[in-house]
Amino acid sequence: MKKENDNGKPRHRYGMVIDLDKCTGCGTCMIACAAENNVSVRPDQSDKERAITWMRLYKITNGKEFPDTEVSYFPRPCMHCDHHPPCVSVCVATATKLDFNTGIVSQIYTRCIGCRYCQAACPYGARYFNWWDAYFPKDKGLDRYLSPEVSPRMRGVVEKCTFCHHRLMRAKEQAYAEGRREIEEHEYQTACTEACPVQAITFGDLNNPDHKVSKLVKHPFTFRLLERLGTEPKVYYYSSRDWVRKLGDNFLPGEYKPVLHKTWMQEEWSTKPGRDTY
Repeated sequence: MKKENDNGKPRHRYGMVIDLDKCTGCGTCMIACAAENNVSVRPDQSDKERAITWMRLYKITNGKEFPDTEVSYFPRPCMHCDHHPPCVSVCVATATKLDFNTGIVSQIYTRCIGCRYCQAACPYGARYFNWWDAYFPKDKGLDRYLSPEVSPRMRGVVEKCTFCHHRLMRAKEQAYAEGRREIEEHEYQTACTEACPVQAITFGDLNNPDHKVSKLVKHPFTFRLLERLGTEPKVYYYSSRDWVRKLGDNFLPGEYKPVLHKTWMQEEWSTKPGRDTY
């Protein structure tokens, strides 16, 4: 039975807001993601085109010389696009789909044929092709850190961030055992959200007005990467710096026009990139 609102829309739509003003670029989210989801690490990770990093960290600058240089870091998981995800549209084996009940773009590894159409279609570079069998040698004890809730992927398939879907299943099982139909906000949190030392990542149900994430997305300083593409990602970013917001939407010179917006919970006016100017 589908969980819908009265207007026919899905009741749950999980997403996150990443505060770029808090992010220090420490990379803890990348390590937590790899450990939680059994992401294999090769002995030589110098070939970045064949490395696998579900959560990748990017560094951007404002392009100015010292002492006016500013730096920002972009943690980038799968965007879990909400409107015609490009990866879903091109998958010939139907190995990936948008879950109507959760808004999560899933990946079925046993159905994937490794054609990599989805990898080419994803505008965010969030999908990775597994070139080798999983590398967890027993003589080094790496097999002991594997999570029993996540299956290691075989060679020849595409993998990506799943918003730690196994944690959602665990929370649902716990709620069912306790006679509840709904799970609480704290019961389903991604590994990167819990591991972030500065609490720059907020995760929750975007459709639930009681969840913190649904309130943060309404802030005038929140934006989404390449929003002009119309894929409607469920990963939002927050930054009070104007140049960060412009680069997040792939700003090109001559395209930007500031639009007046009221700041959150204030009556003063500020500027924010206007996406209707493109």
